[in-house]
Amino acid sequence: MASFKKSFESLKGTSHSAAKGVTDTAVQAAQDAVQQVADSSKETANTAAQEAGRQTQAAIGKAADTATDTIKVFGQKLETK
Repeated sequence: MASFKKSFESLKGTSHSAAKGVTDTAVQAAQDAVQQVADSSKETANTAAQEAGRQTQAAIGKAADTATDTIKVFGQKLETK
């Protein structure tokens, strides 16, 4: 009976260790997945911010060109008067 109890305790310890190993692995995999999503989201946000900056610069450049053209036309009209 003592041998059976010892074997059962050993099996219980082994099962517990195996379950803990599986749980630890699953937790690590979940943490890795969350980190990958966070990194991907950060990259996406950075890319979107860079693109917004490029579009803003393009819009400012276009507005500046239009203003320059308008001033030139206005100056030419003043010269003809």
